[in-house]
Amino acid sequence: MSTPRSHYVVCAGRELHVTEWGAGHAEVVVAWHGLARTGRDMDHIAAHLSDRYRVLCPDTLGRGLSQWSPAPATEYCLAFYERLAVDLLQHFGVQRCHWLGTSMGGAIGLKAAAGALGGRIRRLVLNDIGPQLAESAVARIRSYAGQPPAFATMGELEQYFRTVYAPYGWLSDAHWRLLTETSMRRLPDGRVTPHYDPAMVLQFTHHPDDYLQWDAWDQLTLPVLCLRGEHSDLLLPETADAMRQRGPRAVVATIAGCGHAPALNTPEQFALVERFFAGD
Repeated sequence: MSTPRSHYVVCAGRELHVTEWGAGHAEVVVAWHGLARTGRDMDHIAAHLSDRYRVLCPDTLGRGLSQWSPAPATEYCLAFYERLAVDLLQHFGVQRCHWLGTSMGGAIGLKAAAGALGGRIRRLVLNDIGPQLAESAVARIRSYAGQPPAFATMGELEQYFRTVYAPYGWLSDAHWRLLTETSMRRLPDGRVTPHYDPAMVLQFTHHPDDYLQWDAWDQLTLPVLCLRGEHSDLLLPETADAMRQRGPRAVVATIAGCGHAPALNTPEQFALVERFFAGD
């Protein structure tokens, strides 16, 4: 396991924070987090993969330690995130890579693999995301993501995360504490709140069809592994079945005891991703 490095890089004119693991390795994995999360969600799997791979874990624009967009209506969308990804690879001198994306991070990878990074993404892992989302799950996510609560104490914030992200599956007490500490910011009045720009949900208002990507899906020719939470309300079984039959004909693995989205923090999940990237 390597020691992570923290970087601040300019991509598409915006400053992004990137955590890098396994800096000495030639093969690269881009590990991109979900909608209201940060790159630190990837700490556990990135640490594991760093024995073999260089792993780049960005905070998306408006999340974590990255800059907030000055133009939220136009920049909080998959097209702009794709531009960020292209510039990210250029900054780090990466010609080809594997891609591991949870939820929104997977949607970015799907779009980029069919578009600006076509031929450069070697293998794609989608963590509980596909070319179509269940509308009820989108409504659920918007209900909490657009108006993040604030709390007087870190203990209260941790309890909030434990409730909202219960579908992640099993997390140890230490993991819940890490998740809380790496995804909080303190407000001017001293309260603590999740570390993202609430305006990022404008994506669903100004780009309502952003996550409808069957056309892009059908263009893909690279190997794709989809990890679907057993109880996911975002990636429905019928969508996963269609992903097996269309486009790149994904391998779909069901992760027991999880909803949206598996936390990528268990040996079983590590092994699925590692074997897939190795071509096994």
